[in-house]
Parts: sequence; C-alpha cells; structure tokens
Amino acid sequence: MGEPLRVGLLGAGNISRQYLAALPRLSNLRLAAVADAVPENAAAVSEMHDVPVLGVDELLVSDDVDVVLNLTTPQAHASLTIAALEAGKHVYLEKPFATSLLEADAMVAAAKAADRRLGSAPDTVLGTGTQTARALIDRGDIGQPVAATAFMLSAGHESWHPNPAFYYAVGGGPLLDMGPYYVTSLVTMLGPVESVTAMAVRPRDVRVAPEGAPRAGEGFDVEVETTVSTLLRHVGGAVSTLVVSFDVVASTLPRIEVYGTEGSIAVPDPNTFGGEVSLGRQRTFEPVETLAGYRDAGRGYGLSDLARALAAGEPHRQSLELGYHTYEVLERVLESAATGAVVPVRSRCERPQPVPLGDDPATA
Repeated sequence: MGEPLRVGLLGAGNISRQYLAALPRLSNLRLAAVADAVPENAAAVSEMHDVPVLGVDELLVSDDVDVVLNLTTPQAHASLTIAALEAGKHVYLEKPFATSLLEADAMVAAAKAADRRLGSAPDTVLGTGTQTARALIDRGDIGQPVAATAFMLSAGHESWHPNPAFYYAVGGGPLLDMGPYYVTSLVTMLGPVESVTAMAVRPRDVRVAPEGAPRAGEGFDVEVETTVSTLLRHVGGAVSTLVVSFDVVASTLPRIEVYGTEGSIAVPDPNTFGGEVSLGRQRTFEPVETLAGYRDAGRGYGLSDLARALAAGEPHRQSLELGYHTYEVLERVLESAATGAVVPVRSRCERPQPVPLGDDPATA
C-alpha cells in the first residue's frame, strides 16, 4: 500500500463525529485539514485531531489535500463538489447525492471532465448486515428473489437534532434523508431499479420542536412531503415496497425483509453497518452466521474503499454510478407522487462487488 490519501474534511457538523471516530483505524486515509462555515466547529476538530483549519476555498485547492470529504448540508453538495473536482480533488460526499437531477448531472460531468473519483454515502451497506443478506441471496438460499419490504418510520428530527430545519427544506424530507440507506441496500441486494410508482402526504406545514429539544418551541416550515409510500420494480424482476415517514410516533414494522421462492431474509437497519441477519423458512426465522462485510465498520469505510480502489486501479464500491442511480430513484419517486404516473428510471448501475468478510477496506 502507498501513502495514505490525505483527507480534507469539509463540514464539521453533527455527522462528522462518526467519520472522525472511524478515520484513525482506516490505514489508507489521513485527516489533513478541516473547513467549516462555523469557525467553532472547525476549531474543535482542529484541536482534537491536530490538523489545520482552512477556509472553504483554501481547502478545495490545497496541495495538502487529495480527497475532499464533503459533509455539508445537501443544498451545498453540488456547488462544493464541482468546485473540488475542478480543483483536481477526488470527492466523497454525504447523502443525498444532490437536490436535483440537474445538479447530479453537473456533478457527474465534472467528475468525468476532471478524471477524478466521486463517491457517495451511504457506506453502511459495506458492513456485515447488508453484505451477509446479499451473500445469502447470491448463493441461492431463498431461491429466486420475488419482493422486498422496507420501512423507515419515525417522528422526525426536531426532538433531538441541534439544527433540524434543513430536514424539512427542499432537498430534505424522509425520502432524501433516509431513503438513500434503504434504496442503496435494496439495489446492493436486488440490483438497479427500472421504474417506480408512489404517493406522498404532508400533514403539517409547520413543525415545532418539543419541550426538551435543542430548539424547543421553535417552528420550522415544511417544504417537502413527510410520508412517502412507493413501489420499486427492479431490473431483475423483483418488486420492493418502501415507506418512509417523519410522521409516525410508533411502529412494529421490520426495517427490511427480502422474499424469495424458497425463503425470506430479515435484514437489519440499513442506517447501521452490522446487526443480526435471519433466514426464514416454514414461517420461522433463525439467525445466520456472519458471512460477508466489514466487521465493526463505521462511516468513512466507503471513502477507504475508494482509496483502495484508486491505488489498485479498480472501481470503488460506493461509486458515482451507484450514488447517481440511487438519487435518481428517489427523484422519480417524488415525480410519481406528484403526477400519479408510473415513472421510468433512466440510469443503471452495476451491483457493487461483494465485500468479503474482513476488517480493513485497504486490503479487501
């Protein structure tokens, strides 16, 4: 292995803590600089990890940065990603990939013009949960996959998040915020999606943070649909049902189940890397041994996989094509909900290469 890829952290908000916790154990990455529009956020990372604070524009062009880890809010993803690519940097960004297909197309064009890698969260699918479920499917344990169900039902973010307003702005909502985890997992297991049909509702125009929340009593305008129900038809023939909501106080529905002609799989929460996978036969589910994926993984493993693939001259698993396809599926869902039509998905992606059971993305 060569020198570690030097990482410029762009955006030191809430999610950055999870990336920063994983980076020290990823041997092919090294944090080199940090930038944030809020100086206090950048200063805290600088002090804890002994890296310089740069201005946003400085970080994008710094000779000491090989790859920009873009953890800014969704509304800033496209402009900053394109600027980093044009400056000759590779980019790995948080989900969602963009906030419009025009933005997504521009990012793809910029990556190709610059001949630089572009990767996208979520990388949770590289953990043992989704990868073990995929291994069961690939070796035929459930026969031919027929269908899947996926549910992300919550009461929203205003009860706990320090800055929840952007979750209800254009580019937010449960579909673009949490949908990427579920669609990426479904595509990883069942392949790309060819068409969608959906319905959506927005029961409240204003959300108010409850007592005890960081922004208690503060109201937030709701610009997006907060409950979405959709059907996804996969190219391979399976049909997935996906329901996401910020309006549900309590639920007992499973996260993901995959159904085949000879059995079913209970898949753990795709917002996490691990969890128990169970195989269902004769109406009962039994846990299975861990078969594949990075053990004890965390956010940043997708970036480490990008660094590995770059050094080996191979495609990285959380690829531009996967990120774009996942985002397009979500956009087509919103289009279907608005029009009532069955909407085709134009893009395609290959299922990423499976992850063998291991610990270090640098060697997998």
